[in-house]
Amino acid sequence: MSYCDYVQKAGKDPVHKLYHDKEYGFPLKSDNELFARLILEINQAGLSWETILKKKDNFFKAFDDFDIDKVSRYSEKKIDKLLQDAGIIRNRLKIEATIHNAKSIKAIQKEFRSFKNWLNQQHPKTKDEWVKLFKQNFRFTGGEIVNEFLVSTGYLQGAHIETCPVYKKVIKLKPKWAEKIAGEI
Repeated sequence: MSYCDYVQKAGKDPVHKLYHDKEYGFPLKSDNELFARLILEINQAGLSWETILKKKDNFFKAFDDFDIDKVSRYSEKKIDKLLQDAGIIRNRLKIEATIHNAKSIKAIQKEFRSFKNWLNQQHPKTKDEWVKLFKQNFRFTGGEIVNEFLVSTGYLQGAHIETCPVYKKVIKLKPKWAEKIAGEI
């Protein structure tokens, strides 16, 4: 079952519908937005996406709106504070990965001017190539996490089925995966 079908059939909780209709598969503009999505995907590992969506606002508050510069400078004291925050996923490995990944993005920004530029210059790659690349640069980035990050940010196809009304909205925003399709037409 596609996420589109799931959202249509689930119907009860608007958290999935809002994410599906307004965020999933939509290209993101800023490095901080991309960083936030990566970290939310990392935190989903072992949990339901619904749990993450319900805690999303708490994550943004706890992690300074995913400001890469700020997160890259987090201290042990800040880690301890985050481990006490019931509004987020209190997992030391995931919190430490968040800080490490912010530092990695800062290094990427130095070389490529932005995380988004780096992603754009890596495109197109297969899922396996992307996973290898992410594992070389980031922590806590296995196949499913990398795949969902790339699908959810428009680098890999698959966020919406073609019959989904949101599909047309996403296509109008020219996600990276659609460049291949545009080149074939």
